[in-house]
Order: sequence, then structure tokens, then C-alpha cells
Amino acid sequence: MAKARALDRRRKAIRNIRKITRTMELISTARFKRAMDRATAATAYTRRITELVNHLAHRGVEVTHPLLQQRPEPQRAVLLVLAANRGLCAGYNGNVVRLANTHRRQLCDTVPEVRLEVSGKRGISAFRFRKIQPDESFTHFEDKPTFAEVDVLATRYLQDYLRGAIDRLDIAYTKFESASHQQAVVETLLPLGDLEGADEELPGSETQYEFLPSAESILDEIVPMSFKVRLFKCFLDAAVSEQIARMVAMKAATENADSMILQLSMAYNRARQGQITGELLEIIGGAEALNE
Repeated sequence: MAKARALDRRRKAIRNIRKITRTMELISTARFKRAMDRATAATAYTRRITELVNHLAHRGVEVTHPLLQQRPEPQRAVLLVLAANRGLCAGYNGNVVRLANTHRRQLCDTVPEVRLEVSGKRGISAFRFRKIQPDESFTHFEDKPTFAEVDVLATRYLQDYLRGAIDRLDIAYTKFESASHQQAVVETLLPLGDLEGADEELPGSETQYEFLPSAESILDEIVPMSFKVRLFKCFLDAAVSEQIARMVAMKAATENADSMILQLSMAYNRARQGQITGELLEIIGGAEALNE
């Protein structure tokens, strides 16, 4: 049996660890609530503008837009991976990196040139550990991404796509569906015809649109904005999923620390009682020896 002093030191160390994990759990819970509110608020707008673009693109409207046109044989593709800057969030980063790496290998088999862009320090280090150097990396997207930050990235992708520098844009991230369910997915954002929901039967298929001032000018505003909003929604989903993963991981760590503290306390009490009993026996034996 370990000595009582050693057990007490271990118990104090685990108590200090528990304070850290409990604090991180509370912080993640507060950040999760704010991030979930932002993601939920953006969901309805993102879905509606995506449905509008899909409706215009697939219901016989005579005008077209370059972002909606399919490119049958893409020559240049970009894979954007959204990971976290910090760890301690269970399998959040690992799930995204594994899925992205598998999808990257599939792209390399079909597309001659594939660029890898990674957001998040953990994702960057994970790919470098696999001997894969990202073509571009981002570390300034924190747990509260702003539309202005994402707009800079989205504008560059739009310009590259329109001038033919890229033919396809895929994004790997953790999709937020509910507080109890998040899933690592890969979606194609460019061309916009591949957006989720494009093949769904939309209501009002016979609707006739009247464009003012013109269909071209309206689509020039709606279609790029649809892409920017969709990309921003991916960043919001990744942020709220990260906080949920960290909150769950820190809650489990706190509970494990409580269990270890209880076990160590019982072992410490037994060791301390045995030590006291041994000391009493030594005192009694010494007293008897003196009496003899």
C-alpha cells in the first residue's frame, strides 16, 4: 500500500486538475450558448437564400450565372478544412482531419491539381504530422468568426472561380444539427449547383418571377451572397460544434477526477488508519517493554 503522504499529494494534484477542467467546462458552456444562438439565427436565412438560388437555377429561368454552371472536367480544386486552434475537445479535430484526408486522396485521383487550405492550429499540425504541408493556413478564426473575416476568404474564392483559377471548392467541417448531434461532413460549395438541397422538390415550381431592374443584376447580387452566407454558416457550425465537444470532454474529465478523488480518499484513509494503528502498537509494545 502506498504511503499516506504520497496519496495525499496525488489527491491534491487531481483536485487542482479538477478545478481546471471544471472551469473549462463552464467557459465552454457559456461560449456554446452564444455560438448556438448565432448558428441558429443564421440557419433560416441561409436555407431560404439557398432555396431561392436553387429555385431560380432549376425552374427554367432563362438567365444563368457563372457560379451556377457545372464544369464537367475540373482541373483545379480546393479543399478547405475547418479545425480548431485549441485542443481538449475529444475527437472533434481528429474526425474532421481523417475525413478531409480521405476526401483529399479521392480528389487527387480525379483532379490533376488539388490545393489544401486548413483553418486551425490543430488541423495544421495534424496534416504536418501526416507529412502533408497545407498550401495555405489560417489561424485567426476563433470561436466567434465574423462575417467580415469570412467575407475576405469568400471573395477570394469567388474571384478565383470566376477567372478559372479553381474549378471546384470543397469544405470539410463539423456540421451542427442539434445540441446532441454534430457530424463531420464534406460539402461542395462551388459550383453552387452542388449545394445541399438543389435536387429537392421545391414548392411553387410554376412560379413566374418578375425581375426589377433586371434578372441579371439581381442574380449578380443573390448568387455570390448565397455562397458567402453558406460559407459563413459552415464557420458558425464548426465553432458551435467545437464548444460542444470541449464542453462534453471537460465534463467527462471532471467526473473522472471526482471518481479518482473518491478512490484516493478511501485509500488515504486506510493508509492513515494503518499508520496510526502501527504507531499505537509501537507505543504499547514500548510501554510493556519498560514495565518488564
